Amino acid sequence: MHEYTSRVRVWGLTCPGFREEVSRARRWTRDILSGHPHADDIALIVSELGTNALLYTTSGTETGVFHIALALSDHVTAVSVTDAGGSDTTPKVTYADDDALRGRGLDMVSTLAHHVSIHANTQGHTATAELLTNHSEGHPW
Repeated sequence: MHEYTSRVRVWGLTCPGFREEVSRARRWTRDILSGHPHADDIALIVSELGTNALLYTTSGTETGVFHIALALSDHVTAVSVTDAGGSDTTPKVTYADDDALRGRGLDMVSTLAHHVSIHANTQGHTATAELLTNHSEGHPW
């Protein structure tokens, strides 16, 4: 491989702060990952992280947005969702009680992904999930 050539492909999507944007983000993810061995898992992760952005931060306001970045390499698929901030707490994985109506999203994401990280700054939070790609699965990913 040439030293200036990268096999990493990156896509980005900015979504307005409306709940119907989560389904658009999920469709966008599935379209990009058509045929990918982890397409359904990554679409579910996008849905969970996008929903969290809308529910718990100013991304869910009339003027709010959330951003999605999807990166594919030969070995890893990474998806990041960045919210608009405005929350005093940083997202974290919790284990909800059986009766709880909320609190399972990041737990589900951490179950599906090989690695999850959350970074916060003054503009918001970025949750990134990474899934390893197994070349032995016979896919070109």
